[in-house]
Amino acid sequence: MPPAGHGPGLVLIQEIWGVNDHIRAVAEQYALDGFVVLAPDVFWRQQSRTNLDYSEAGTTEALALMHGTDFAQAAEDTVASVEHLRELPQVSGKVGVLGFCMGGQLAYRAAASGKPDAAVSYYGGEIHNHLDLAGQINQPILFHYAGLDGLIPASAVDQVRKAFEGRKDANIHHYEDVDHGFNCWGRPAYNQRAAALARGRTLVFLAQHLAG
Repeated sequence: MPPAGHGPGLVLIQEIWGVNDHIRAVAEQYALDGFVVLAPDVFWRQQSRTNLDYSEAGTTEALALMHGTDFAQAAEDTVASVEHLRELPQVSGKVGVLGFCMGGQLAYRAAASGKPDAAVSYYGGEIHNHLDLAGQINQPILFHYAGLDGLIPASAVDQVRKAFEGRKDANIHHYEDVDHGFNCWGRPAYNQRAAALARGRTLVFLAQHLAG
C-alpha cells in the first residue's frame, strides 16, 4: 500500500495471507490514528500483490509462500521499507515497525538492525529461536502473546521474557484465554476484548516512542 498522510512512519508487516483486505484495513486504522503507514509485500519475490482469504485453500497457499520465504532476506526488505519511509516528505520524525505472526518475527528481526525507532510484535512466531538478536535491540520493543497459542508455547514466551529481563523499554503482554491471531476479525480466533486492549497498548507505546 502506498503511504499517505503526514506524521510518524509505521511499517506494517503482514501475516502469511499477504497484504490482504484485513491488513489493508489495519493499515487504514493506523493511518486514521495519524501515522504514515507502509504495508510492504513480503512475498514479492515469489508473487506480487498476494491477497488471500482465510479459507482452507487460501491458508494452504499462504503456508507454501511462507515456507518459500527467506526470513533473513525478508527482514532486510523490512529494513529497506523503514529507510524508504523515513525519506518521504510525509513522514515527520521517527519510524516504527509493527507485525503480526510472521510479520511479528520480521518486526523483531528488523529491530535488531537498529534502523526502526520502535517495534511491536503481535504473536511473532519463532522469535525464541532467534534470541541471539535480542542483544542488538536497543530501541523500545513491545510484544503481545496469546495464552492459548498452539504455535507459540508458554516456554517460548518465557525465553523471550528472560532475554529482555531488566529492560524497562521492553514490554511483554500476555492475553489469557485467547488464541494465536486474536487481532484478526476475519478469523475464528478473533477476540474483541484482547484485540482492543492490545491495540490501545500499542497506540500508547507508539505515541510515546514515535511522536514528537
